[in-house]
Amino acid sequence: MWNLANNKLNFLNSYKMKMSVILGIVHMTFGVILGIFNHMHFRKKFNIYLVFLPEILFLLCLFGYLVFMVVYKWLAYSAENSSVAPSILIHFINMFFFQGTEGFQPLYPGQTGLQVFLVVVALLSVPVLLLGKPLYLYWLHNGGKSLGMYRNGYELVRRGSEEELSLLRAEDLEEGVSYTDHGASRDTQPEEFDFGDVLMHQAIHTIEYCLGCISNTASYLRLWALSLAHAQLSEVLWEMVMRVGLRVDTMFGIVLLVPVFGLFAVLTVAILLVMEGLSAFLHALRLHWVEFQNKFYTGAGIKFIPFSFKLLSQSFEQDGVL
Repeated sequence: MWNLANNKLNFLNSYKMKMSVILGIVHMTFGVILGIFNHMHFRKKFNIYLVFLPEILFLLCLFGYLVFMVVYKWLAYSAENSSVAPSILIHFINMFFFQGTEGFQPLYPGQTGLQVFLVVVALLSVPVLLLGKPLYLYWLHNGGKSLGMYRNGYELVRRGSEEELSLLRAEDLEEGVSYTDHGASRDTQPEEFDFGDVLMHQAIHTIEYCLGCISNTASYLRLWALSLAHAQLSEVLWEMVMRVGLRVDTMFGIVLLVPVFGLFAVLTVAILLVMEGLSAFLHALRLHWVEFQNKFYTGAGIKFIPFSFKLLSQSFEQDGVL
């Protein structure tokens, strides 16, 4: 229906842009939620309160609210009163300046108070994300909690992770021994807990996450651009190739329609299916790898070693089996 309208480009342009933002925010929110399984697997429940909750609050209070405004505007305004509908972009920008709806038509009653509350919650989540985990580990290192109870049933599986190493060092200081990673002989002197190093890593994570929520949301607009490009290419092939053969209504037009349809089919497969399909696949792969996986994947686990009989025999010799 919209392809027959005169204002189809104005409507579809706005619609596709908003849909790409909605899909992106839902995708990133799902990635943040997946981080819970990492915290539970590594038995670091404090990360759920000091990392996950600030992250999800920051994302939903700002960009989740943007999705709410888009959906609310779709439901509250129809084609009859769309000319008087307020601009979501203007309201979203004014939200950060605490300007409220002065001089602009409000989107819903009580909008100003809710927006101020959401911005305050998002701003307060940043210092919690930045300082919560380092301060907790510092308190834990100084004997704020029984480290033996914390490590009950725990097996260290990530080398170089600052929180696990700090807990091991703190416990070893209490026991007066040194440590190695996987239960080997403790023959090295334990290192002191470096609060500055932990704080620096957490500061880098906080800056990357907060700025990434903005840049990653904008990156999902590539879906909007791909959709517009695909629609324009489809329209060009139809208007400049297929309709040429359909406009001729004589006997010659029937004969001309055969090669025209063949050319249309070849260009459709080559451009729309192969070239555009490969482009869409690469962009989707990039969104999954960068914007989605950086919400829960850290790459700080055990280095992958492929299976080898040579390495297997060496391990047996070291264990005294052979």
